[in-house]
Amino acid sequence: MLMDSKKIEQLLAKYWECETSLEEEQALREYFRSGAYPEHLRETAALFNYFEVSKKKSLADDAFEAKVVSKVQPKRGIVVSLVRNSMRIAAGIAVLIVAFFIVKNEIRKSTPQEIVDTYDDPRLAFEETKKALMMISKSFGTAEQQARKINMFNEAREEIQKTPENSNL
Repeated sequence: MLMDSKKIEQLLAKYWECETSLEEEQALREYFRSGAYPEHLRETAALFNYFEVSKKKSLADDAFEAKVVSKVQPKRGIVVSLVRNSMRIAAGIAVLIVAFFIVKNEIRKSTPQEIVDTYDDPRLAFEETKKALMMISKSFGTAEQQARKINMFNEAREEIQKTPENSNL
């Protein structure tokens, strides 16, 4: 069935707009399969021929299966793969155990120890507590004296800075 070039041009315009029927598309395929088309439609013919060739290919093709099988690596011995996988698992478990003990040790170091009662006699505990509080009180008294000296020094410095002859400093 040969068509004139004007009819083919109209069908191709409809085809590119996705408005052709199945019969019209079949007519285009047959036209380009015949090989009797003008030079300016050579690229379009190549596209239709590609569609025809691609449609004939399938996954049931023996050549395709042979190509895929050749790409797949041959299976190694079951024992070798079992040993390798077991070693990987054992290494992972060893890393987890070591990490657990390191974290546990760090937590133990950072946790404060419990305070244990050191005195059984309440009177003795009271006396020791009084001694500790007296030492703290003396330390606070010494610190207060030092703070007064620092305060006196700061007041003297402020007085010196207030004098008119030192105002430009």
